[in-house]
Amino acid sequence: MAKETLKQVFQDMHSKIAKSVDPDSIMDVLLSKNLLDKDDYDRLRQVPVSSDRCRDLLSLLLLSSNPQTFVHLRLALIDEYSWIVDEIDEQLPSLTCQLQELQLNHCG
Repeated sequence: MAKETLKQVFQDMHSKIAKSVDPDSIMDVLLSKNLLDKDDYDRLRQVPVSSDRCRDLLSLLLLSSNPQTFVHLRLALIDEYSWIVDEIDEQLPSLTCQLQELQLNHCG
């Protein structure tokens, strides 16, 4: 559930992240963690506009089945984009509560 919750927050913030983040250093981290393969990394590096590169990276990560993908993405953002991480963290408790409430309603 935590993986899906964090993934949902990143999906909700897709536009803001794409406009604000230069994905190059994040791509390096994800490559080093084997969360991005060399072919995808090379393809993304060919995208000339940073915001388009970031959109493509996020779209690719949303397809990932690795449960650690968004945990590592969040960690990769901390140093340069702490304000985005703060916003992500603010959304986590409320989304978790909403999901738990939906689950309770569904079970009850």
